[in-house]
Amino acid sequence: MDKLDLKGKWNEMKGKAKQSYANLTDDDLKYEEGKDDELVGRLQQKLGKTREDVIDWLKSLG
Repeated sequence: MDKLDLKGKWNEMKGKAKQSYANLTDDDLKYEEGKDDELVGRLQQKLGKTREDVIDWLKSLG
């Protein structure tokens, strides 16, 4: 898995994520540095997508 580069761009990406999936909450999209895997896991569970799909989707938002 490629390391996600979320730091610095996350607020902008979070807004795009909410536009794509209205059921995502701030808690779902909570990002803490070094906890990328936790974020991907939460999104994977919430969206019903594979880990790779979630990572590809997040990268497309950046």
